[in-house]
Amino acid sequence: MDRFTSMAVFVVAAEEGSLIGAARRFGLSASMAGKHVSAIEADLGIRLMQRSTRQLSLTDAGRAYYTRCKRILEEVDDANREASDAQQVVRGVLRVAVPLTFGAMHLGGVLARYLEQHPSVAVEVMLSDRYVDLLGEGIDVAIRIGRLLDSDLVARRLAPCRMVFCASPDFLNRYGTPRNVEELRRAPRLAFSEAVSAGDWMLTDPEGQSHLIDGPVRMAANNTQMLLAAALAGAGLAYGPTFVFGEQIADGDLIALLPDHRTSELAIHALYPSARNISLKARRFIDHLIASFGADPPWDRASATSGRTRV
Repeated sequence: MDRFTSMAVFVVAAEEGSLIGAARRFGLSASMAGKHVSAIEADLGIRLMQRSTRQLSLTDAGRAYYTRCKRILEEVDDANREASDAQQVVRGVLRVAVPLTFGAMHLGGVLARYLEQHPSVAVEVMLSDRYVDLLGEGIDVAIRIGRLLDSDLVARRLAPCRMVFCASPDFLNRYGTPRNVEELRRAPRLAFSEAVSAGDWMLTDPEGQSHLIDGPVRMAANNTQMLLAAALAGAGLAYGPTFVFGEQIADGDLIALLPDHRTSELAIHALYPSARNISLKARRFIDHLIASFGADPPWDRASATSGRTRV
């Protein structure tokens, strides 16, 4: 018997709890489904299932074998799908939901390259910081930053989201450069008013002690691009993601503070409704996002290669 087919029958029988269920799925008789499982057991010399007229249960060896077989079958399915995808033209309308600041600052060029690679695709982008219902609003892919809520959505990590404390040279000339946590606390802050992720305004000193920076708020806003503009104008101390502040730190227009302290690291994810039914246009787009950003995204590379200190 074909070992691959026998493995598939075994996995489905384990999931259905019966050989009849597996037989129905593959268009076999119950006795033939049983022969497929028996053939594997004979080859391995172990019993994988305890079978009765009404139900079956996995042995300890059967549970371990089921886990490995299921993974192998899923990998084969993925390989077949990728091979099939390579022969298909990506087409249709891709609907994407993206946080406002991240999308405005970093997605335009990425989308332009995606559209160049796939001329039969059109893209609709929703820039919004609200929590979008993908299924209810017909969204193919959503980009989300920070803490992910529990859901049935599938998430793929695109890039880290590193946080930084920074201020303009003009501000530091007027108020002094903070040399420790207490001096950082006394500086007037420019705060993002809708932060939802744990670790907001937190940093860890070289001894491993965590500190909350909770000094006076000089200005609060629900948009980090506005905070960036205010920080560049010298209005106060800013705290936020390097995808917002990294380029200005690299150019020297902002200075990263307390570089020997660690800040929180969040993550940027792509979310979509279903791994098995994801469209080709969405799969190719997510792969493109991972290739464009990755573990060392462009906004962090700019800071690292500038020769300037960053958190």
